[in-house]
Amino acid sequence: MEIAVIGGGASGFMAAITAKQTNQNARVTIFEKTDKVLSKVRISGGGRCNVTNATFSVSQLIKNYPRGGKKLKKPFNLFNTNHTIDWFEKRGVRLKTEADNRMFPESNTSETIINCLVETAETLKIRLSYKRKVTAINSSDKGIELDINEQKLLFNKVIIASGG
Repeated sequence: MEIAVIGGGASGFMAAITAKQTNQNARVTIFEKTDKVLSKVRISGGGRCNVTNATFSVSQLIKNYPRGGKKLKKPFNLFNTNHTIDWFEKRGVRLKTEADNRMFPESNTSETIINCLVETAETLKIRLSYKRKVTAINSSDKGIELDINEQKLLFNKVIIASGG
């Protein structure tokens, strides 16, 4: 099984990690068009990385999303604030809650989150491919073909996590 993840941000890393944990024999590759991954994580929360919000009730959490809360109910029941905290704590990253309910790593630096994500990917043998811009995605009888830097690569599955 060959799995491509397009995008080297937080969602790309989480998608790749989840894909690899779900399909342990799969070869998972994250394709990032720049020479850096997790750039927005680095600057999030003024360089401290606002990881999540200390809202533990799913019904309360979806109220924070007036234009899509109902659609988020099912995903938040599968992976919510409690799951996020647990995920990071299992990897040695403790989070703290501030007065406004924002949650940051206790270290107060985004590097803690970046290191956690990168180390988890490395441990799982997820490949990182930098300066690899995907310009086309095509279906073929052999799988899903990606045009990357004028090269055609074939995958069984593709996850698009390219951000905004």
